[in-house]
Amino acid sequence: MTAVHFRYLATGFISRGLLLIALVYAGVAKADAPDSADGRRTLLVLGDSISAAYGIDEREGWVQLLRERLAEKDLAVKVVNASVSGETSAGGLARLPRLLSEHGPELLVVELGGNDGLRGYPPRALQQNLVRMVQLAREQGAEVLLLGMQMPPNYGKAYTQAFAAVYPQVAAAEQVPLVPFFLETVALVEGAMQNDGIHPTAKAQPALLEHVWPCLESIMKGNVDTRSNSLCTS
Repeated sequence: MTAVHFRYLATGFISRGLLLIALVYAGVAKADAPDSADGRRTLLVLGDSISAAYGIDEREGWVQLLRERLAEKDLAVKVVNASVSGETSAGGLARLPRLLSEHGPELLVVELGGNDGLRGYPPRALQQNLVRMVQLAREQGAEVLLLGMQMPPNYGKAYTQAFAAVYPQVAAAEQVPLVPFFLETVALVEGAMQNDGIHPTAKAQPALLEHVWPCLESIMKGNVDTRSNSLCTS
């Protein structure tokens, strides 16, 4: 009887143990799964200080203004801002696999490269990093919008030209929509840049959104061939 009782207890412990393991794994799977329970599509912004609202209230940044615009237009899109001040293309590439797994975005907006340029990194390395980001995103079923950057002329003609050429080259090679210069509408506008001459002010944030919005809206509504290398300009 003792042996039978022991086998009964052991069976019960094993069953409860297996059940506990199953519940734990279910919890992990749920935690790792993209947050799509509310039925919204996800737009992931992977950028640097420009998109992280450096020097201003985050609520005034262009990414937050994008959230508000989407809500106004009743577009069921969740915006995840994974931008980090000081981020380089290499740093963004290193973080991207986890972000794709965690959020499962349908659209990835890449706003990176400015810090590569400011640090004098080789344009070739920037190009390779951007290409790999596009490839990783598409492997996970996400489309990509590339926001281009440019360097000020004091970095020398050869470097600034090579840097600026990276974005259209990546767009053409990987067939992704491109906003050639994200800061184009604010870079030379009085009062639009902070004292450092690099980061847009709160006043400039609506202009940043307006510059990229026509392209974003077209992509989200399916009006743009995201496999074309046509420039996506406002």
